[in-house]
Amino acid sequence: MTRQSSIDLASPDRPFDNIINFRDVGRSVNQFCGAQILQESVLFRSARLDDASERDTRRLTEELHISTVIDLRSQTEHQMATRKRRAENASSDDDFPEKPVTPGADEHILSIPGAQCTRISLTGKGFERALLWRLDWVNYFKVLGLAVTGYRPDAVRLIGEQVMQPRGLTGLAQDTLDASTSELRTVFELLARDDTYPALVHCTQGKDRTGLVVLMLLLLAGESVPEAAMTDDYVRSELELVPEFEERMREIRALGLGEDYTRCPPGFVAATTRYLADRYGGVREYLAGIGVPSEMQERIRRKLLV
Repeated sequence: MTRQSSIDLASPDRPFDNIINFRDVGRSVNQFCGAQILQESVLFRSARLDDASERDTRRLTEELHISTVIDLRSQTEHQMATRKRRAENASSDDDFPEKPVTPGADEHILSIPGAQCTRISLTGKGFERALLWRLDWVNYFKVLGLAVTGYRPDAVRLIGEQVMQPRGLTGLAQDTLDASTSELRTVFELLARDDTYPALVHCTQGKDRTGLVVLMLLLLAGESVPEAAMTDDYVRSELELVPEFEERMREIRALGLGEDYTRCPPGFVAATTRYLADRYGGVREYLAGIGVPSEMQERIRRKLLV
């Protein structure tokens, strides 16, 4: 008797070998709404791709035809990922993982044939300055001292403990909107190009920075995407990330953050949408204000909507 698999191997929703929190945003929204609202096979989201198997890479290339990968991770996260890759590749008596990791190190980044990978850190210089100004003077000078003496990971951990943890995920999304305007402009300029698609957006967990960009895109799509569908797509990441919980906790602790950073607060979508409306007049006005004109916004909308 032939055993039946519980997973449809022909389904676009079937899991990857080593990529988690992956989904087609259009399909996710359409399934929730029970209607064809968004184009499918156009915009994808996921956690990091670093450990993708050969079969995963073939699927991204030959089945999903990914043209552009937008990697939202920070310089610190890339350095951590490079150290992890070196440790995995090194023999037990090799001190290679202890060698310095340069800011531009990219040996951990997955190469997808025919696809362009663009690194756009949403926690760049503007975001770092915004967090620094939230420190008291004692910790401010501690962070500066650690940074200039080469102890950047320790500086990041101190900022995490003193600022990021109290701000929470929703507060950091607001800080990103306020401080990472040039980076977000670059993301949306890229998404306004026809040759960008199919596009895959990811960060480390594919949850918060990726979640913010996807939320902004869904808001840009307009009233045809209900808030409940946006919330459903966002909170799905919490369960999708369960397989890597312990590893994520190690990484989160290294940044000075707690277990709540592994979760998807259900109020994130409503609070971020309200912040955009109250402070900027809405997502369209926000994007126009950071240099993404209405014609670019309309090109993105046309790509997303059925």
